[in-house]
Amino acid sequence: MRMRRKPWAEEEIKNNPHLVVPRPHEWRGKWHQFFNNTNPIHIEIGTGKGQFIIEMAKTHPHINFIGLELNSSVLGVALRKLIAARQETELDNCCLIRENATQLTDLFAPGEVERIYLNFSDPWPKRRHAKRRLTYHTFLDLYSEILAENGEIHLKTDNEKFFEFSLNSLSDYGFRLKNITFDLHNSDFEGNIMTEYEEKFAAQGMKIYRCEAVMGEGKR
Repeated sequence: MRMRRKPWAEEEIKNNPHLVVPRPHEWRGKWHQFFNNTNPIHIEIGTGKGQFIIEMAKTHPHINFIGLELNSSVLGVALRKLIAARQETELDNCCLIRENATQLTDLFAPGEVERIYLNFSDPWPKRRHAKRRLTYHTFLDLYSEILAENGEIHLKTDNEKFFEFSLNSLSDYGFRLKNITFDLHNSDFEGNIMTEYEEKFAAQGMKIYRCEAVMGEGKR
């Protein structure tokens, strides 16, 4: 379901430039300076309401997390969650940016990102829309450009056909697949942090599909 427009979001985003970076392109190749450390950088494409990336930042304080979200209303909700989280605990390793995944190479320099998270991306089920899927080879071109050596993509979805497409696309591109599960919540995987969508789907008994993909040699 599409979120209703939040009329307050634009102003709140504007008033929190330390949390929603206003000109992220200027930090390309310098994100370690933004965070004032040399810790690994992980990004989530389509961060939604922010639960996953904020909880990841809490759990892994020595990793810097950046969430990309294009929809300003959705981003506003994530921002409020991030503000609340920072009031509860010291959380200086997470920020948000309002950008499209097609701009990744303008936002990050080659090898600057250690890991990319794709959580419950739009599956674009119609064949004519395949190019819009975030695991289509043109997006993999972008990921391979910004990922560090042996960088990884972690993917979760509730859509079996999209998952199968992604496995084939990643493998054909040269990524090495590992930790593949077709029923995450009934597997032995530990340390899973759920998104808002995932909590909803899991409560309904739906299967969650997950995999990790390691970038092959010579791809960057």
